[in-house]
Amino acid sequence: MVSQNIYFTKYSNDKFEILNKYKVFITKEQVEEALRLPDAAVKKSKYFYYRRDGLTVVVKKEGRTSKIVTFYPTK
Repeated sequence: MVSQNIYFTKYSNDKFEILNKYKVFITKEQVEEALRLPDAAVKKSKYFYYRRDGLTVVVKKEGRTSKIVTFYPTK
């Protein structure tokens, strides 16, 4: 398996606090797990969407780095 670096953008880091205000609690570990072991993965344009356990993570790949653009809870 190719090693990958995971980078959280400023917005994705801020997103944890934004969701906490609405009583939605997601951890960095959950986001990283969705990226490593997704139930579903789709590529749309230059972004990858990874879904796992009611969480969708939007990623932009740059070489070996996966930049987490945003994430959100899903049904």
